[in-house]
Amino acid sequence: MTDRTTTLDNRFGYAVSSDQRNKVMRNTYLLLGLSLVPTVLGAWVGVELNLAPLFRGFVGMILFLAMAFGFIYAIEKTKNSAAGVPVLLGFTFFMGLMLSPLIQSTLGFRNGPQLIMTAFAGTAGVFFAMASLASVIKRDLSSMGKWLFVGTMVLLVGGIINVFVGSSAGMMAMSMAAIGIFSAWMLYDVKRIIDGGETNYISATLALYLDIINVFQNLLALLGIFGGERD
Repeated sequence: MTDRTTTLDNRFGYAVSSDQRNKVMRNTYLLLGLSLVPTVLGAWVGVELNLAPLFRGFVGMILFLAMAFGFIYAIEKTKNSAAGVPVLLGFTFFMGLMLSPLIQSTLGFRNGPQLIMTAFAGTAGVFFAMASLASVIKRDLSSMGKWLFVGTMVLLVGGIINVFVGSSAGMMAMSMAAIGIFSAWMLYDVKRIIDGGETNYISATLALYLDIINVFQNLLALLGIFGGERD
């Protein structure tokens, strides 16, 4: 009789044991939780050192894109080695630094700390909802990937254009679209782990971390626009 935990799941073209999928999911969630520590530390360092001017404008965007894609490339190259986790955590510290201008701006509101906690709670709620939904959906969601990629590229181009245009309405529209797109990415990425499409927990953590950080920063930006209280 075949052992249930070693039966290969070929529903969507994958051949991964139940034990392996559970291990990837467990390690991903553990590393995802750990990755928040250097993110918070990076944001604190950025605010304390007032690094906001360094990351603003077109030059700041170029710096961010160069560093971010450099880190992502390094993570993918080291994901199967002992260096993978430290490189990933270094990236999450860098992302914390990149968040510091938004955090610093939000803290300028009288209710800044409450807005940050609300954005954190809202992001956690979105993640819980998408992870729960991924666990009950039976259909293959792999076709979502190409559409989400296109949407992400549109957001990226729109963000670059808005650096020059400086439209508040454009920024709000893109923030709302980004929350929707990266929430869908959460669903897609968790479902890939569940179905056995992603078997490396470092790559899985990177994908979910990027989803979470994008939902958080765009939600916080919207909360600052609509709920920020000046002294």
